[in-house]
Amino acid sequence: MMLIQTHDLTMQFGQVTAVSALSIDVSTGVTGLVGANGAGKSTLLKILLGLLPATKGSAHVLGLDVTTDGPAIRELVGYMPEHDCLPPDVSATEFVVHMGRMSGLPTTAARERAADILRHVGLYEERYRPMGGYSTGMRQRVKLAQALVHDPSLVLLDEPTNGLDPAGRDDMLALIQRIGTEFGISVIVTSHLLGELERVCDGLVVIDGGRLLRHSTTASVTAQTPMVTVEVDGEPTALQARLADAGVAARVDGKLLTVDVGDDTAYDLVRDVVAELDLGLVRLERQRHHMTEIFSSPGPRDD
Repeated sequence: MMLIQTHDLTMQFGQVTAVSALSIDVSTGVTGLVGANGAGKSTLLKILLGLLPATKGSAHVLGLDVTTDGPAIRELVGYMPEHDCLPPDVSATEFVVHMGRMSGLPTTAARERAADILRHVGLYEERYRPMGGYSTGMRQRVKLAQALVHDPSLVLLDEPTNGLDPAGRDDMLALIQRIGTEFGISVIVTSHLLGELERVCDGLVVIDGGRLLRHSTTASVTAQTPMVTVEVDGEPTALQARLADAGVAARVDGKLLTVDVGDDTAYDLVRDVVAELDLGLVRLERQRHHMTEIFSSPGPRDD
């Protein structure tokens, strides 16, 4: 099932194009929407929720047209906005119950769901405190809880790790992963930090200046390269020369040697030459592509 389908989707604010001719199909799972600040990520989420009419093109969420079915979409989709939107004099329980009722849950069901979700996000002990006294991490968890309270089929999370310290980011990413694996809810999560999305996402949509740069699985982006990093406990220049004599290209980078391995026999060659030279082998590691390479790749890709 396709969660989201857009065709030639365009959003302009005067002379500024926030989303430009975007055509994507997003299936179930955890999908990362990545781009620099101002790339059009938040604008796209608001269009998908039916909160912002597109200038041109079409979009469907869960089979519903964003132009005509906005209220129905918002009943089925949870949304965690980027900006701080929590009333300071209200407790987390009151707020999440209210959001559950706004999504159509009866009062009793909303209270039960609120208690359950606040426990899942780690706020059960603090749920009756006014949110004005919450830390940034706690406030982010409340925003996540209100997005989940009505048991949506899909949640849209806009920069959920914003303002968090490293430990808080790790906790939030673990929660996002649980939403997809344990709760069975599909997730669209935005971030400008590539490493975060690599950790939790099955798929990746990269936009830059409102345009699609790449749409692929995370695994394909971080696939292994034909390069191997070799570290020995001596100078690598002699090893480089011996490998070159055997027809294997290698490049010295400080104390490391980067070797181009055409097939698995190159591993045996490196091992044997290291032994012959009486060097200690510290590391022999296959390199992987990095997500940062996406922004240096020419043209859009869909794979």
